[in-house]
Amino acid sequence: MTLDFRHQPAVTLAEVAEAAGVGESTVSRVLRNHGSFSKKTKDRVMEAVERLGYVPNRIAGTLASAGSRLVAFVIPSLSNIVFPDVLRGASSVLEANQHQGVFSVTDYDAEREEALVAAMLAWRPTAVMLAGFEHTEGTVKRLRASGCRVVEMLDLDGTALDLAVGFSNRSAGRRSADFLLKRGYRRIGYVGHDLDRDTRARKRFDGFCEVVGAAGFALVGREICAGGSSVESGRLGLERLLARSSLDAVYFSNDDMALGGYFHCLARGISLPSQLAIFGYNGLDIGRVTPQPLSTIRTPRVETGRVAAELVVAGAPPQVVDLGFELIEGATA
Repeated sequence: MTLDFRHQPAVTLAEVAEAAGVGESTVSRVLRNHGSFSKKTKDRVMEAVERLGYVPNRIAGTLASAGSRLVAFVIPSLSNIVFPDVLRGASSVLEANQHQGVFSVTDYDAEREEALVAAMLAWRPTAVMLAGFEHTEGTVKRLRASGCRVVEMLDLDGTALDLAVGFSNRSAGRRSADFLLKRGYRRIGYVGHDLDRDTRARKRFDGFCEVVGAAGFALVGREICAGGSSVESGRLGLERLLARSSLDAVYFSNDDMALGGYFHCLARGISLPSQLAIFGYNGLDIGRVTPQPLSTIRTPRVETGRVAAELVVAGAPPQVVDLGFELIEGATA
């Protein structure tokens, strides 16, 4: 499902001035915080800016044409290989079509995403690319008022603003649970990172629990590690979980953490998968070349970036592109 706002023109300085009941020069002075104006006038102007979702245009004169080829990426992380892979896929297409990509990092913080989107929109990009569908009301308002293309990537469980490219995280979680249950595992635990900040990990977790519950079981235990995901947090998380729970399988929020669990098992002499099965998510290359290849879900990260960029460059109509995912049986589950 998609909502088409592609042809909505950007909110102008004149519209803000009219809404605030002042002249354009006054709005300009307020936004630059330069010159004379009263507090009452400033409050009226800023209320109109907020209500309309206006973003000042910092590209003027001859720079305007350059701005039309700018593509802004607002991504959650660079330490997680998922997002550099997406950037790599998109960059190859953008460079071939004389577009310039720029990026900023939110650290999975929705409020920070809003601030960064506003900052990026000030340069009037031709498109903004973001991860997932969950944004603040302010972010959505600014995106709608900008008139540029919006691409939401790496998720399909929600309603797209314009273009969406990726796969269903909830379905990936369900498929993972179904795989483990069909292998005969019943005492299943979970090791993950902050599910409130990483909404796509939350959707996978919810899909996983849905299938386990429908089969008449429940997670025996779970360990949510503070901060972002990492190999170290996966190793420590599994150690803590096993100290209090008797398990035959563990589902990890992603491959980084699953590899940490793998290393914990190697260090403690826990045989995989006869004593414990582990299952990840993302299909990272390192998981494929470990002595026992990791059982996981492989996601099309580079292709997601490539397709997203192609849609922007082609001026494609609003649409949702499902690239799917692949379950890798591996040797750890």
